[in-house]
Amino acid sequence: MSEIAFTPMAGFVSDLLAEQSVPYAEPIGSALTFVIVLATVYLLGRATIQPLVRRGLRARGVDKHASVPLLKLTRGILVFVAVAVAFQMAGFGNFLTSLATIAAAATLAIGFAMQDVIANFVAGVFIFTDKPFRIGDWIEWDGHSGVVEDISLRVTRIRTFDNELLTVPNSNLTSGVIKNPVAKEQLRMKFTFGIGYDDDVDEATEIILEEATAHDEILDDPEPSVRLVELGDSSVGLQSRIWIDNPSRADFVKTRAEYVQAVKERFDEADINIPYPNRTIGGELAVEGGGLAESAER
Repeated sequence: MSEIAFTPMAGFVSDLLAEQSVPYAEPIGSALTFVIVLATVYLLGRATIQPLVRRGLRARGVDKHASVPLLKLTRGILVFVAVAVAFQMAGFGNFLTSLATIAAAATLAIGFAMQDVIANFVAGVFIFTDKPFRIGDWIEWDGHSGVVEDISLRVTRIRTFDNELLTVPNSNLTSGVIKNPVAKEQLRMKFTFGIGYDDDVDEATEIILEEATAHDEILDDPEPSVRLVELGDSSVGLQSRIWIDNPSRADFVKTRAEYVQAVKERFDEADINIPYPNRTIGGELAVEGGGLAESAER
């Protein structure tokens, strides 16, 4: 077994412990030196390097989507540097040489154990470069929806509208279809109003457009529109298409609810019915040959 090559600091700590008759003074001194140097270098880096990087990103106008992963990468580099310096100061030898030896021995085992981690890491890089969504965006995927709170190189954390926090592996978000309703500055909403066959289509259309124009959150350009899209069993379907600006999930739900309620109240005032599906069942019973026969029609 090779001897530890003590640096002045490690030797100093070991000598102090030996003077106090502490057993195993040399290995304990090296371990203490490692911990002290690691903490010192890392904390100094957090106090100096990280603020400089943050200010540099702000000065260049880098948005939160890009700055958060870069700051996390900076902290990772600080940890690596702190470990390397502490490894050397503790007299354990060259950190990079030791790391290469350990890595060569563990490559195969780590490769099998970290397949999912590597896949999520690569997916995280794609999310970072392709930008299918950003922090703060409302997204929908695989029957789930929520607002993106954090994007790391392994997982993405999403807050649902029930205030649940979902930690989603990045590979799940790159292997399927993601809907990002707020990727653009404007969002179109569609809602179909059903009116009775006896009601005036033109009057109903005018009411729908008037209420869209009167709502502060609905844009005039692109202008609202109404199309007759359905002749149902019990109603005529008029589809309203409206646009809102700088959308979020909360704005979307609030604006749609207020708009639909306003149209419903105007329909009531104009005696325009919003019919509901109904079925009429008729039939007759007849006694034939002592038995009971039934015929029915819908």
